[in-house]
Amino acid sequence: MLSKKRLFSLFSTFALVLIFSLPTASSYAEEVSTDPLAAIGDAMANVAEKAKQVVVNISTTKTVKQQTNPFFDDPFFKRFFGEGGQQQKRKVTNLGSGVIVSKEGYILTNNHVIEGAEDIIVKLSGGRELKGKIVGMDSRTDIAVIKVNDTNLPVISWGDSDRLRVGEFVFAIGNPFGLSSTITMGIVSALGRSGMGITDYEDFIQTDAAINPGNSGGALINTRGELIGINTAILSRSGGYQGIGFAIPSNMVKNIMDSIINVGKVTRGWLGVQIQPLNAELAKQFNLPDEKGALIVEIVEGGPSEKAGLQRGDVIVEFEGRKIENPAQLKNIVAITKPGQESSVSIIRDGKAMTLKVTAGELPAEEGKKAPTPASTFDNSMRGVSVQEVTDELLQKMGITKKVRGVVITSIEENSPALGILNRGDIIMEINRKTLSGLKDYNEIVSTIDKSQSILLLVLRGKSSIFITVPAK
Repeated sequence: MLSKKRLFSLFSTFALVLIFSLPTASSYAEEVSTDPLAAIGDAMANVAEKAKQVVVNISTTKTVKQQTNPFFDDPFFKRFFGEGGQQQKRKVTNLGSGVIVSKEGYILTNNHVIEGAEDIIVKLSGGRELKGKIVGMDSRTDIAVIKVNDTNLPVISWGDSDRLRVGEFVFAIGNPFGLSSTITMGIVSALGRSGMGITDYEDFIQTDAAINPGNSGGALINTRGELIGINTAILSRSGGYQGIGFAIPSNMVKNIMDSIINVGKVTRGWLGVQIQPLNAELAKQFNLPDEKGALIVEIVEGGPSEKAGLQRGDVIVEFEGRKIENPAQLKNIVAITKPGQESSVSIIRDGKAMTLKVTAGELPAEEGKKAPTPASTFDNSMRGVSVQEVTDELLQKMGITKKVRGVVITSIEENSPALGILNRGDIIMEINRKTLSGLKDYNEIVSTIDKSQSILLLVLRGKSSIFITVPAK
């Protein structure tokens, strides 16, 4: 039998051996903490390294007019000297970013990056420069597609922006201030941002990944290296990064891109309704359980909604199985619906739920995209006046609820006899007592007017109708 002294000696020896055989606390903590961090760091670096190869620098050049003397900005001087007497032209260079989306050389960017561009130079991540040409533009979502003459380019993988969750890690890749292949990291701060006044169709991903001037058109990617957004704007008081940036979701971008490339234009679904958001008082008045949905204010005569049986005062709460939280969401969902496609619409009418079937029409051409009447077409008092057909979408944008047909003035040249008499945004409803139904009537009537004749117009200016005479040339 071992003595107590001998037993204590053996136990002490065992304890010492055990202690010296274990890693120290510091080495153990270092091993536990460093390896996972190193693995995460390597994974992120690999994603960034691959993704930056598909993001390009876009440099554009355009000609702008500039006043040589600030005094000529004063309305008093404009009255006597006109707009253009003291202007000079100069070249302006703009920098932005783009994302390669196909081996055929198609590149996504923002509309505002290339709008008005006369020359486009695309600089690849390796430094090689290619000349770009515009394939199509969509100002309503701020998306544009350009193309370079190269068929052996790296291509980004598409991600599903509908599966994004707030809190996910994301990378923003672009060329802020011309610094090529800059990568910043952040999280998805919010989803479905709308009502920002940046574009007509807003469903932005908000992120705190640093986005600065020059990042526009660049990629927002997830941790798998997939494109989940196109960086487009920042919210900032200084003009630089303040932690709030916005990206257009990849699913919206892909729909616009496919339409531009395959159809040659952007086609959008259209219901033919004017809608507004709900508040607590309206919800109470319309006997609704909450403030979610889109309230129908006006219905276009003969439009898809009227044909489907929708009425003013109906509240759309679901479209093709998707819950509608607000008008902006409904607008975006309808826009990506193919014209001619039948969809189920759940509404609340007089407190009762019901479901109807509506076949989407095609949204009329957007403001400014229809070819305006060339200023040189007419040699009379309407010379230099460019117009575009009035659409229901345009009326809704202008806040006009009554039914108006005719043409809207988009610009007036400096040498036009109508300058100072007519205004941009005036809607011409009649010419010489003849009613206009659209652009065709306008062209036919104005083309028959002699330059020695004065022209009588019925114009909607703001929300008031007035008769205006444009004197003979």
